[in-house]
Amino acid sequence: MFLAVDECSSFGTTSFTEVPCAGERAAARVVARHDGAVRDGPRCPATTDFVLHISEQRPASDEDGDGAVPRGYACMRNLQPPHPGDPGGGGGPRTVVGDCVYSSGDGQVRETACDGKGERKPEYRVTRAVAGRADCPGSTALYVRLGGDRPVGCARPL
Repeated sequence: MFLAVDECSSFGTTSFTEVPCAGERAAARVVARHDGAVRDGPRCPATTDFVLHISEQRPASDEDGDGAVPRGYACMRNLQPPHPGDPGGGGGPRTVVGDCVYSSGDGQVRETACDGKGERKPEYRVTRAVAGRADCPGSTALYVRLGGDRPVGCARPL
């Protein structure tokens, strides 16, 4: 399978290439791999740095010889810091406990680095993930949609 779990890719401006993990071009490792679209499949692990969308292809040769690379997505983790998917890192495909956010208007929030080194200063930190808003502590000033089995993030102002 193209970019299977524990395989590595190089960074590219328009495409990513599978490379040996010990090679000097290796930049990120696959931590999970799923067929289909992100919206239809399982969520990436919490500390995923970025999601690589893989278009269906029919190359002249591939890893298993069937002539096809199915559409899917790979949950990627950088081999070296920074790790935007870590709590407070300011990025990644998921908002998790420990992340900071700012109001982007219209009732929406965006993740930003908690250390203030991102494009925007953090306004709130997600301190808990709970099943419902009623489970958040009284100090909660903002509710953030996290998804999963504890879909509500309780955030406090910074």
